[in-house]
Amino acid sequence: MTEITRDELTQAIDQAIDQAIDRPGAQVRDRAAPPIVLEALPDKYFRKGHLPGARRIDYLSAVEQVAALGVAPDADIVVYCASTTCENSHIAAGALAAAGYHRVRVYREGKQGWQDAGLALERDSG
Repeated sequence: MTEITRDELTQAIDQAIDQAIDRPGAQVRDRAAPPIVLEALPDKYFRKGHLPGARRIDYLSAVEQVAALGVAPDADIVVYCASTTCENSHIAAGALAAAGYHRVRVYREGKQGWQDAGLALERDSG
């Protein structure tokens, strides 16, 4: 399974934010759609904090959930879970790739690696 580094992922997320809020002077690197970031952990962990812009999926039904979101087979998809020891993201990404999603990558370091790098998580209100 192809992996994405933290630097590549933060660059893609920053680019999406720049495009969304159209910051004065922001250098938009290209107008490609930002990756669809998916957290493959239970809802209770997602609500406690997730990578910016991420959506939660159940890793065992990733294909059905991604299809229900209307994601195109050629969309850039990044799947992550808790840490380097968590396999949920690899299971979900493998199922998506087998179902014909051609641009699926795994952020192997997961939520733990993101936080260890000092990067902020988004938290759901409520």
